[in-house]
Amino acid sequence: MTSPLSKRALLRVEDATVRFGPRAALDAVTLEVAAHETVCVLGPSGSGKSTLLRAVAGLQPLDGGRVLLDGADQGAVPAHRRGVGLMFQDHQLFPQRDVGGNVAFGPRMHKVPRERREARVRELLDLVGLPGAAGRAVGTLSGGEQQRVALARALAPEPRLLMLDEPLGQLDRSLRERLVVELRELFGRLGTTVLAVTHDQGEAFALADRVVVMRDGRIAQTGTPLDVWQRPASAFVARFLGFENVADAVVAGAYADTPWGKVPVPTGSPSGPCQILVRPAGVRLTDASSGLRCTVLARTFRGSHLALTLAPPDAAPRIDAAAPLRGAPEVGAEVAVTFTPDEVVLLPAE
Repeated sequence: MTSPLSKRALLRVEDATVRFGPRAALDAVTLEVAAHETVCVLGPSGSGKSTLLRAVAGLQPLDGGRVLLDGADQGAVPAHRRGVGLMFQDHQLFPQRDVGGNVAFGPRMHKVPRERREARVRELLDLVGLPGAAGRAVGTLSGGEQQRVALARALAPEPRLLMLDEPLGQLDRSLRERLVVELRELFGRLGTTVLAVTHDQGEAFALADRVVVMRDGRIAQTGTPLDVWQRPASAFVARFLGFENVADAVVAGAYADTPWGKVPVPTGSPSGPCQILVRPAGVRLTDASSGLRCTVLARTFRGSHLALTLAPPDAAPRIDAAAPLRGAPEVGAEVAVTFTPDEVVLLPAE
Protein backbone atom coordinates (compact mmCIF):
# COMPACT_ATOMS: atom_id res chain seq x y z
CA MET A 1 0.00 0.00 0.00
CA THR A 2 1.35 3.42 -0.96
CA SER A 3 2.17 5.68 1.97
CA PRO A 4 0.19 8.94 2.12
CA LEU A 5 2.42 11.79 0.95
CA SER A 6 2.16 15.53 1.34
CA LYS A 7 0.11 17.37 -1.28
CA ARG A 8 2.78 20.09 -1.15
CA ALA A 9 5.48 17.79 -2.51
CA LEU A 10 7.00 18.90 -5.79
CA LEU A 11 8.47 15.42 -6.27
CA ARG A 12 6.71 12.25 -5.20
CA VAL A 13 8.24 8.82 -5.66
CA GLU A 14 5.76 6.07 -4.87
CA ASP A 15 6.81 2.42 -4.43
CA ALA A 16 9.55 2.82 -7.08
CA THR A 17 11.07 -0.54 -8.03
CA VAL A 18 13.95 -1.22 -10.41
CA ARG A 19 15.31 -4.73 -10.98
CA PHE A 20 18.53 -5.79 -12.65
CA GLY A 21 17.94 -9.51 -13.11
CA PRO A 22 17.05 -11.04 -9.72
CA ARG A 23 18.43 -8.05 -7.77
CA ALA A 24 16.23 -5.12 -6.79
CA ALA A 25 18.31 -1.96 -7.15
CA LEU A 26 15.25 -0.08 -5.88
CA ASP A 27 12.80 -1.99 -3.71
CA ALA A 28 9.45 -0.18 -3.37
CA VAL A 29 11.03 3.17 -2.46
CA THR A 30 8.66 5.93 -1.39
CA LEU A 31 10.01 9.46 -1.05
CA GLU A 32 8.89 13.05 -1.38
CA VAL A 33 10.70 16.35 -1.84
CA ALA A 34 8.86 19.56 -1.02
CA ALA A 35 9.18 22.70 -3.12
CA HIS A 36 12.32 24.68 -2.19
CA GLU A 37 13.67 21.76 -0.11
CA THR A 38 17.14 20.23 -0.45
CA VAL A 39 17.18 16.48 0.12
CA CYS A 40 20.42 14.47 0.06
CA VAL A 41 20.36 10.71 -0.42
CA LEU A 42 23.22 8.90 1.29
CA GLY A 43 24.37 5.33 1.08
CA PRO A 44 27.26 3.02 0.29
CA SER A 45 28.00 1.84 -3.24
CA GLY A 46 25.20 -0.39 -4.49
CA SER A 47 22.59 1.01 -2.11
CA GLY A 48 20.41 2.31 -4.97
CA LYS A 49 20.92 6.04 -4.57
CA SER A 50 22.11 6.73 -8.14
CA THR A 51 19.44 4.41 -9.56
CA LEU A 52 16.85 6.49 -7.69
CA LEU A 53 18.20 9.69 -9.25
CA ARG A 54 18.19 8.18 -12.74
CA ALA A 55 14.63 6.91 -12.27
CA VAL A 56 13.41 10.38 -11.26
CA ALA A 57 15.22 11.90 -14.25
CA GLY A 58 13.64 9.41 -16.64
CA LEU A 59 16.97 7.80 -17.54
CA GLN A 60 16.06 4.49 -15.86
CA PRO A 61 12.65 2.85 -16.49
CA LEU A 62 10.72 1.66 -13.46
CA ASP A 63 9.63 -1.95 -13.06
CA GLY A 64 7.01 -0.83 -10.56
CA GLY A 65 5.70 2.29 -8.86
CA ARG A 66 5.68 5.79 -10.27
CA VAL A 67 7.33 9.22 -10.23
CA LEU A 68 5.21 12.37 -10.01
CA LEU A 69 6.30 15.98 -10.53
CA ASP A 70 3.84 18.66 -9.49
CA GLY A 71 1.31 15.84 -9.12
CA ALA A 72 1.68 14.62 -12.72
CA ASP A 73 2.73 11.02 -13.37
CA GLN A 74 5.99 11.05 -15.37
CA GLY A 75 5.77 7.47 -16.62
CA ALA A 76 5.19 8.46 -20.24
CA VAL A 77 7.28 11.65 -20.16
CA PRO A 78 10.78 11.40 -21.71
CA ALA A 79 13.76 12.67 -19.78
CA HIS A 80 14.23 15.85 -21.84
CA ARG A 81 10.64 16.94 -21.18
CA ARG A 82 10.54 16.47 -17.40
CA GLY A 83 11.86 19.93 -16.63
CA VAL A 84 14.64 18.69 -14.35
CA GLY A 85 18.27 19.75 -14.29
CA LEU A 86 21.10 17.23 -13.93
CA MET A 87 24.65 17.80 -12.69
CA PHE A 88 27.15 14.95 -12.59
CA GLN A 89 30.44 14.65 -10.72
CA ASP A 90 32.48 14.54 -13.95
CA HIS A 91 30.97 17.87 -15.10
CA GLN A 92 30.41 16.67 -18.72
CA LEU A 93 31.06 20.15 -20.08
CA PHE A 94 31.21 20.58 -23.85
CA PRO A 95 34.93 21.09 -24.61
CA GLN A 96 34.23 22.72 -27.98
CA ARG A 97 32.12 25.46 -26.38
CA ASP A 98 33.35 28.26 -24.17
CA VAL A 99 31.90 28.87 -20.71
CA GLY A 100 29.07 31.03 -22.01
CA GLY A 101 28.20 28.46 -24.68
CA ASN A 102 28.00 25.72 -22.07
CA VAL A 103 25.73 27.73 -19.77
CA ALA A 104 23.54 28.88 -22.65
CA PHE A 105 23.05 25.37 -24.04
CA GLY A 106 19.77 24.60 -22.24
CA PRO A 107 18.05 27.92 -22.96
CA ARG A 108 19.23 27.64 -26.59
CA MET A 109 17.61 24.19 -26.89
CA HIS A 110 14.42 25.73 -25.49
CA LYS A 111 14.63 28.44 -28.16
CA VAL A 112 15.03 31.28 -25.66
CA PRO A 113 15.82 34.50 -27.58
CA ARG A 114 19.52 35.38 -27.77
CA GLU A 115 19.29 38.56 -25.70
CA ARG A 116 17.55 36.72 -22.85
CA ARG A 117 20.06 33.84 -23.11
CA GLU A 118 23.00 36.18 -22.75
CA ALA A 119 21.40 37.94 -19.79
CA ARG A 120 20.75 34.57 -18.14
CA VAL A 121 24.37 33.52 -18.67
CA ARG A 122 25.67 36.74 -17.09
CA GLU A 123 23.27 36.37 -14.15
CA LEU A 124 24.23 32.77 -13.44
CA LEU A 125 27.97 33.29 -13.79
CA ASP A 126 27.68 36.11 -11.28
CA LEU A 127 25.70 33.84 -8.94
CA VAL A 128 28.26 31.02 -9.06
CA GLY A 129 31.20 33.37 -8.57
CA LEU A 130 32.55 33.50 -12.14
CA PRO A 131 31.64 37.00 -13.34
CA GLY A 132 32.93 37.85 -16.80
CA ALA A 133 34.02 34.27 -17.55
CA ALA A 134 31.66 33.66 -20.49
CA GLY A 135 34.44 33.80 -23.09
CA ARG A 136 36.87 31.48 -21.32
CA ALA A 137 37.67 28.05 -22.75
CA VAL A 138 36.56 25.26 -20.42
CA GLY A 139 39.99 23.62 -20.73
CA THR A 140 41.55 26.57 -18.87
CA LEU A 141 39.30 26.15 -15.83
CA SER A 142 40.26 24.55 -12.53
CA GLY A 143 38.19 21.67 -11.16
CA GLY A 144 36.27 24.00 -8.87
CA GLU A 145 35.58 26.43 -11.71
CA GLN A 146 34.35 23.62 -13.94
CA GLN A 147 32.03 22.54 -11.14
CA ARG A 148 30.59 26.06 -10.96
CA VAL A 149 30.07 26.15 -14.73
CA ALA A 150 28.33 22.75 -14.62
CA LEU A 151 26.03 24.09 -11.89
CA ALA A 152 25.26 27.25 -13.88
CA ARG A 153 24.48 25.13 -16.95
CA ALA A 154 22.12 22.92 -14.94
CA LEU A 155 20.34 25.98 -13.52
CA ALA A 156 20.13 27.89 -16.83
CA PRO A 157 16.87 26.31 -18.13
CA GLU A 158 15.25 27.15 -14.74
CA PRO A 159 14.45 23.51 -13.86
CA ARG A 160 11.68 22.88 -11.38
CA LEU A 161 13.91 20.22 -9.81
CA LEU A 162 17.73 20.21 -9.75
CA MET A 163 19.37 16.80 -9.31
CA LEU A 164 23.01 16.40 -8.34
CA ASP A 165 24.94 13.11 -8.63
CA GLU A 166 28.02 13.18 -6.37
CA PRO A 167 28.36 16.89 -7.26
CA LEU A 168 31.63 17.51 -5.42
CA GLY A 169 33.10 14.02 -5.56
CA GLN A 170 36.16 14.86 -7.68
CA LEU A 171 37.26 17.93 -5.71
CA ASP A 172 39.74 18.10 -2.85
CA ARG A 173 38.32 18.29 0.67
CA SER A 174 38.99 21.97 1.37
CA LEU A 175 37.35 23.01 -1.91
CA ARG A 176 34.37 20.69 -1.26
CA GLU A 177 33.85 22.19 2.19
CA ARG A 178 33.88 25.71 0.78
CA LEU A 179 31.62 24.94 -2.19
CA VAL A 180 29.03 23.07 -0.15
CA VAL A 181 28.47 26.20 1.96
CA GLU A 182 28.19 28.32 -1.19
CA LEU A 183 25.75 25.85 -2.74
CA ARG A 184 23.47 25.90 0.29
CA GLU A 185 23.42 29.71 0.27
CA LEU A 186 22.77 29.77 -3.50
CA PHE A 187 19.91 27.27 -3.37
CA GLY A 188 18.33 29.22 -0.52
CA ARG A 189 18.61 32.48 -2.44
CA LEU A 190 17.14 31.00 -5.63
CA GLY A 191 14.49 28.87 -3.89
CA THR A 192 15.75 25.84 -5.83
CA THR A 193 14.33 22.38 -5.14
CA VAL A 194 17.22 19.91 -4.97
CA LEU A 195 17.60 16.13 -4.88
CA ALA A 196 21.25 15.13 -4.49
CA VAL A 197 23.01 11.81 -4.01
CA THR A 198 26.37 11.43 -2.31
CA HIS A 199 28.37 8.95 -0.24
CA ASP A 200 29.97 11.77 1.79
CA GLN A 201 28.15 12.23 5.10
CA GLY A 202 29.75 15.60 5.84
CA GLU A 203 28.74 16.96 2.45
CA ALA A 204 25.15 15.77 2.81
CA PHE A 205 24.72 17.00 6.38
CA ALA A 206 26.09 20.45 5.48
CA LEU A 207 23.94 20.83 2.35
CA ALA A 208 20.61 19.18 3.15
CA ASP A 209 17.39 20.20 4.84
CA ARG A 210 16.69 16.47 5.04
CA VAL A 211 18.84 13.38 4.56
CA VAL A 212 17.79 9.94 3.35
CA VAL A 213 20.01 6.95 4.13
CA MET A 214 19.64 3.99 1.76
CA ARG A 215 20.63 0.34 2.12
CA ASP A 216 20.15 -2.46 -0.40
CA GLY A 217 17.61 -0.53 -2.47
CA ARG A 218 15.49 0.57 0.48
CA ILE A 219 15.31 3.63 2.71
CA ALA A 220 16.91 2.85 6.05
CA GLN A 221 16.15 6.25 7.63
CA THR A 222 15.02 9.74 6.71
CA GLY A 223 14.99 12.91 8.77
CA THR A 224 16.72 16.23 9.36
CA PRO A 225 20.51 16.03 9.61
CA LEU A 226 20.29 16.66 13.36
CA ASP A 227 17.65 13.94 13.89
CA VAL A 228 19.57 11.31 11.93
CA TRP A 229 22.87 12.21 13.60
CA GLN A 230 21.46 12.20 17.12
CA ARG A 231 19.10 9.24 16.69
CA PRO A 232 20.29 6.75 14.05
CA ALA A 233 17.56 4.21 13.44
CA SER A 234 19.77 1.10 13.26
CA ALA A 235 23.27 -0.23 13.73
CA PHE A 236 23.74 0.02 9.95
CA VAL A 237 22.94 3.75 9.95
CA ALA A 238 25.10 4.35 13.02
CA ARG A 239 28.11 2.63 11.45
CA PHE A 240 27.53 4.33 8.10
CA LEU A 241 27.69 7.67 9.90
CA GLY A 242 31.04 6.66 11.33
CA PHE A 243 30.06 5.47 14.82
CA GLU A 244 31.86 2.24 15.69
CA ASN A 245 30.96 1.80 19.36
CA VAL A 246 28.01 -0.52 18.64
CA ALA A 247 27.42 -3.78 20.53
CA ASP A 248 24.69 -6.22 21.53
CA ALA A 249 23.07 -5.34 24.85
CA VAL A 250 20.27 -6.23 27.24
CA VAL A 251 18.69 -3.32 29.11
CA ALA A 252 17.49 -3.80 32.67
CA GLY A 253 16.57 -0.69 34.60
CA ALA A 254 19.13 2.09 34.41
CA TYR A 255 21.86 -0.08 32.85
CA ALA A 256 22.55 -2.31 29.88
CA ASP A 257 24.60 -5.47 30.05
CA THR A 258 27.16 -5.24 27.22
CA PRO A 259 30.53 -6.77 26.25
CA TRP A 260 31.99 -3.67 27.95
CA GLY A 261 30.21 -4.40 31.22
CA LYS A 262 27.29 -2.40 32.58
CA VAL A 263 26.66 0.79 30.59
CA PRO A 264 24.22 3.44 31.90
CA VAL A 265 21.29 4.16 29.56
CA PRO A 266 19.00 7.21 29.26
CA THR A 267 16.17 7.46 31.77
CA GLY A 268 13.04 5.61 30.64
CA SER A 269 14.82 3.24 28.25
CA PRO A 270 12.75 0.11 27.54
CA SER A 271 14.02 -3.15 28.97
CA GLY A 272 15.08 -6.10 26.87
CA PRO A 273 17.60 -7.04 24.16
CA CYS A 274 18.82 -4.36 21.76
CA GLN A 275 21.97 -2.94 20.30
CA ILE A 276 23.68 -0.04 21.96
CA LEU A 277 25.60 2.88 20.50
CA VAL A 278 27.99 4.87 22.68
CA ARG A 279 29.25 7.99 20.96
CA PRO A 280 32.95 8.75 21.44
CA ALA A 281 31.97 11.86 23.41
CA GLY A 282 30.32 9.54 25.94
CA VAL A 283 33.49 7.57 26.61
CA ARG A 284 35.25 9.19 29.59
CA LEU A 285 38.90 8.43 30.32
CA THR A 286 39.83 7.85 33.95
CA ASP A 287 42.93 6.50 35.64
CA ALA A 288 43.49 2.77 35.38
CA SER A 289 42.34 2.11 38.94
CA SER A 290 38.61 2.42 38.14
CA GLY A 291 36.25 1.73 35.26
CA LEU A 292 36.80 -0.60 32.30
CA ARG A 293 40.52 -1.11 31.78
CA CYS A 294 41.72 -0.66 28.19
CA THR A 295 44.94 -0.36 26.21
CA VAL A 296 45.43 2.54 23.78
CA LEU A 297 45.95 0.98 20.34
CA ALA A 298 46.03 4.11 18.17
CA ARG A 299 45.84 7.91 18.23
CA THR A 300 44.56 9.91 15.23
CA PHE A 301 44.80 13.69 14.98
CA ARG A 302 41.38 15.25 14.24
CA GLY A 303 42.23 18.94 14.45
CA SER A 304 40.38 19.87 17.62
CA HIS A 305 41.05 16.57 19.42
CA LEU A 306 42.68 13.17 19.20
CA ALA A 307 40.62 10.10 18.29
CA LEU A 308 41.70 7.12 20.37
CA THR A 309 41.18 3.45 19.60
CA LEU A 310 41.00 1.44 22.83
CA ALA A 311 41.22 -2.33 23.31
CA PRO A 312 39.23 -3.70 26.28
CA PRO A 313 40.08 -7.09 27.78
CA ASP A 314 38.48 -10.46 26.97
CA ALA A 315 38.12 -9.79 23.20
CA ALA A 316 35.39 -7.21 23.77
CA PRO A 317 34.79 -4.86 20.80
CA ARG A 318 37.22 -2.00 20.46
CA ILE A 319 36.11 1.40 21.70
CA ASP A 320 36.49 4.77 19.98
CA ALA A 321 37.06 7.71 22.33
CA ALA A 322 37.97 11.38 22.05
CA ALA A 323 40.73 13.06 24.02
CA PRO A 324 42.01 16.65 24.22
CA LEU A 325 45.21 17.46 22.34
CA ARG A 326 47.09 18.05 25.55
CA GLY A 327 47.58 15.23 28.01
CA ALA A 328 46.16 12.47 25.82
CA PRO A 329 47.52 9.00 26.65
CA GLU A 330 50.19 7.54 24.38
CA VAL A 331 49.84 4.37 22.32
CA GLY A 332 50.34 1.39 24.61
CA ALA A 333 49.20 3.23 27.73
CA GLU A 334 46.77 1.56 30.14
CA VAL A 335 43.66 3.62 30.81
CA ALA A 336 40.16 3.04 32.13
CA VAL A 337 36.87 4.30 30.78
CA THR A 338 33.39 5.01 32.06
CA PHE A 339 30.31 5.83 30.00
CA THR A 340 27.80 8.71 30.18
CA PRO A 341 24.13 7.95 29.44
CA ASP A 342 23.56 11.22 27.52
CA GLU A 343 25.69 9.87 24.67
CA VAL A 344 24.10 6.41 24.61
CA VAL A 345 21.54 5.50 21.90
CA LEU A 346 19.52 2.27 21.97
CA LEU A 347 19.10 0.61 18.56
CA PRO A 348 16.87 -2.27 17.48
CA ALA A 349 18.31 -5.74 17.94
CA GLU A 350 19.52 -7.34 14.71
